Amino acid sequence: MPVGTRGTVKGLGPDDLRAAGASIVLGNTYHLFVKPGHELIRELGGLHRFMAWDGPILTDSGGFQVFSLAKVRKLTEEGARFRSPVDGLERLLTPELAVEVQHALGADIIHPLDECLGYPATEEATERSLELTLRWARRSRDAHRRAGEGRALFGIVQGGTTEALRRRAVDETVALGFDGYAIGGMAVGEPKPMMYDLTALTAGLLPPDQPRYLMGVGKPEDLVAAVARGVDMFDCVLPTRNARNGQAFTTEGPLAIKQARFARDGAPLDAGCSCYTCRTFSRAYLRHLFLADELLVHRLLSLHNVSFFVGLMAAMREAIAQGQFAPFRTRFFARYAVSSAEIPLD
Repeated sequence: MPVGTRGTVKGLGPDDLRAAGASIVLGNTYHLFVKPGHELIRELGGLHRFMAWDGPILTDSGGFQVFSLAKVRKLTEEGARFRSPVDGLERLLTPELAVEVQHALGADIIHPLDECLGYPATEEATERSLELTLRWARRSRDAHRRAGEGRALFGIVQGGTTEALRRRAVDETVALGFDGYAIGGMAVGEPKPMMYDLTALTAGLLPPDQPRYLMGVGKPEDLVAAVARGVDMFDCVLPTRNARNGQAFTTEGPLAIKQARFARDGAPLDAGCSCYTCRTFSRAYLRHLFLADELLVHRLLSLHNVSFFVGLMAAMREAIAQGQFAPFRTRFFARYAVSSAEIPLD
């Protein structure tokens, strides 16, 4: 899922997203709650109409901001109290309000408020955090049921890096009864082998007939590794954030377009890519735009990167359908430029 934090995937319009093959986008509960406000978006017909996107929208819980905005928030049983970086005002986001905001936005898949705990954390702190997340999950589920609208509510599985707490998180979250399950608390500083092991453990314990969503993880090698471990859904800001910093993802690995070796390179970013950027422009031209600080390069690189990520997921779906995922994974890592130490093992 391309990430549209504030109701837009940075640098791309809905037509660009459709051209890239995207079928669902992500919006951010906390940021849209702060600005322009969920009531305004509801008044104007909901987030789909507001951003002119006619496909599904998934909204996160606001829980990642509990982690990323730790310096300006305070947690209590009631909820998360933030001092907004936008206007300096203090706002309390409760589990009930987080659900209300997401219903007002009209998102198709929503999430309960949770605490995303960074790495490292003590087992005692992780257990306290998990217990709070589970209590908030129950309150969020009850608020969602009272709203009585036909949206999917995914539970979020936390539990830090302790296997026993991850198992407990799965057991108690599944017992609450959700439409799908998100694996939270990953890619927050832990070593990558640990992330892969915890993902495999958690995904393997979740119901096999419901979606499993790994939140915020998105390097191409991580997508392939996590699909191998049972994950179905992903989101990440990397395709557009890295594009704005001049990085393009290709079948042979990421490249930095500002490098001098591309100054006279008439080839497309990726010979195997059929996106508008690769069909139309050379690496030399894209390098020129980037060094000249032309805004167009942000759109062109973002369009390519989103197309690459969506295409990678489509290729994995096809390989799975044909019973050929293992050979696909082998071919991917034989070509994609990551060091042997970073290639995830089974």
